[in-house]
Amino acid sequence: MSAELIGAVYIFAAVLFIYGLKLLSSPATAVRGNLISSLAMLAAVLVTLASIEIIDYRWIAIAAIAGTLVGAVAARRVAMTGMPEMVALFNGSGGIASLLVGWAALYMSDSPHISTVVATPDAPAVSAFTMITILISILIGGVTFSGSLVAWGKLSETISSAAMSLPGQRFLSLFNVFALLACSVLIFFQPAWTLPLIIAVIVLSLILGVMAVMPIGGADMPVVISLLNSYSGLAACAAGLAIDNSILIVAGSLVGAAGIILTNIMCKAMNRSLSNVLFSGFAATTQATKVEGEVKPISADDAYLILEAASSVVMVPGYGMAVAQAQHVVRELGDMLEANGAEVSYAIHPVAGRMPGHMNVLLAEASVPYDQLVEMEDINRRIENVDVAVVIGANDVVNPAAREDENSPIYGMPIINVDYARTVFVLKRSMASGFSGVDNPLFFGQNTRMLFGDAKQSLSAVIAQFKN
Repeated sequence: MSAELIGAVYIFAAVLFIYGLKLLSSPATAVRGNLISSLAMLAAVLVTLASIEIIDYRWIAIAAIAGTLVGAVAARRVAMTGMPEMVALFNGSGGIASLLVGWAALYMSDSPHISTVVATPDAPAVSAFTMITILISILIGGVTFSGSLVAWGKLSETISSAAMSLPGQRFLSLFNVFALLACSVLIFFQPAWTLPLIIAVIVLSLILGVMAVMPIGGADMPVVISLLNSYSGLAACAAGLAIDNSILIVAGSLVGAAGIILTNIMCKAMNRSLSNVLFSGFAATTQATKVEGEVKPISADDAYLILEAASSVVMVPGYGMAVAQAQHVVRELGDMLEANGAEVSYAIHPVAGRMPGHMNVLLAEASVPYDQLVEMEDINRRIENVDVAVVIGANDVVNPAAREDENSPIYGMPIINVDYARTVFVLKRSMASGFSGVDNPLFFGQNTRMLFGDAKQSLSAVIAQFKN
């Protein structure tokens, strides 16, 4: 296949990537955008495999079949509650792939760059520019891979979701960074040590990824996911530069840019600076003040009586709604309340759930009208006039400690001020703290009533009262 045809297909795929990314900005066109982007990637992969750069098709075929099988099984079996963990693993896969591509680039004999400065015993010389891109690809790829594994562990609760740090965390993180820089610089002055130094860079980058994500609590996980997604794109871009592959550079740049924009949006929603997220591993964690009080439980029958008399109701979904798969009964209850004369809206915190847009996807699945979705700033302006706020499995995004407790890890994070509503129903299985491990004083509020049990079953019981 000619270089001109390969370049033309790459350009076509890049245009489709950009168009697909544009369509992803709206829930109404997101599915089509995802499909277009997938087709663009398929075209890029096929033309790459058909190029003269490919040596052995057997390994490629085995990898393609294995990847297709894993993807098909995962798409059918992974529930929406497991989607954040799956996204974390996707980010990690991108990171380790870029790391391996960077490693392989050391052994390419036809580097297009000049100014050869590094040669290894088992590999031809590569240019200074190529070596820099290789190091960036390996470093960012390693951080992304190990950091994503930690994020997966926190999201799946295989490890504690609370913010954790090692003794001397700040010193260890700084030492790691300086060691990485030293190993990277030494490669240019001691070419004979290239292999052990590259291995050292890999090990140190993997350690840095762990140390960067461990101190981040569960409430910040949506920010971490979008940041790691950006890292995976930047690593892919660096890998593309290392092997001089234009489509990998374009795709990686798009993912990196989109991820950093989304991270910035998430940071603003969390009232965090981007530097705070990037360098959280260099700071010590804080402990929130212990909360105690009297809980006021309520039954589904009593909840029905209050809702039946309400003129305005706000639904505030959280991860608990995803776990209970209660989005459809939430929509059904909302329809019944509207038929009863109540004004119903759905307040969505930007980081509700465990990944960006988690609640929006669930409510769209239940066909909740887009015009009923209300952003945090808008609902907070009128929350004091709301009769009933129904909190469905949300915790950290409605936690008043973010406003009041300076010792809390989530202090300063904007929340939905449901405690200002006239009455608050909190649907939870237990009094357990949220994903960030922070106690919630909302549960003990004077206007709060706890409706314990599975959210889907509790709401179904309320719906049954309306039907009767």
